[in-house]
Amino acid sequence: MAKKAVLFDLDDTLLWDERSVEEAFRATTDYAQEQCGVDPVKLEEAVRSEARALYSAYETFDFTKLIGINPFEGLWANFTGGEHESFRKLQQLAPGYRKDAWTRGLAALGIDNAELGAELAERFPAERRKRPIVYEETFEVLDALKGKYKLLLLTNGTPDLQEEKLLGVPELTPYFDEIIISGNYGMGKPDAGIFRHALECIGVDPEDGIMVGDKLTTDILGANTIGMTSVWVNRDAKTRTDEIIPVHEISRLDQLIPLLG
Repeated sequence: MAKKAVLFDLDDTLLWDERSVEEAFRATTDYAQEQCGVDPVKLEEAVRSEARALYSAYETFDFTKLIGINPFEGLWANFTGGEHESFRKLQQLAPGYRKDAWTRGLAALGIDNAELGAELAERFPAERRKRPIVYEETFEVLDALKGKYKLLLLTNGTPDLQEEKLLGVPELTPYFDEIIISGNYGMGKPDAGIFRHALECIGVDPEDGIMVGDKLTTDILGANTIGMTSVWVNRDAKTRTDEIIPVHEISRLDQLIPLLG
């Protein structure tokens, strides 16, 4: 297919964010096991559950859904970036949110220890920051495309955290002509506006661009909405319904190269 630009999602498309989070949880819950004998797997499940409940109860929840910031990013984000007033509210909420999620997770397993909860709340962000993991084929693909296409990174999230992820892999940023973070734009994927804005930034029409991402409900739906070719990176062989249909489906990022021709 003849295309002029390739738009990439960041998390779990170029960066292996899911693995980074899982490893950070495991390192933190293993430490908790050493301290109080708690089952690390059950603690992770409990903390994730408590985090979701807390996150959805805050007045900022609708805004975080709009921008595309999930509860687990909130467990290590500082929310110091972004101009919207909701980021300042999140910045104030974040320390208490982290502490409460871990303390309540422990309590759900019968461990009443707020001091340990506070310690785990700080340990998890530190463990996550140690793990900027990139898929093995990421740079191979970007090397193959650089100079042949305009490259744009389109990511949902809070500006400071997404920028921190990129700083953790400094080789990544120079590949892109533009980097657009939903928290700076004011709306996240799949909103058609952010996709149109992205294409306008690089002077490309929808039919001349291709969107590559791992999430049907954000990356693929948004691209489909404006008539841009969508490529779903389905690494885990997820089963989809026919509600959101990608134009192409690949299981590894390097399968994009022959697809582009």
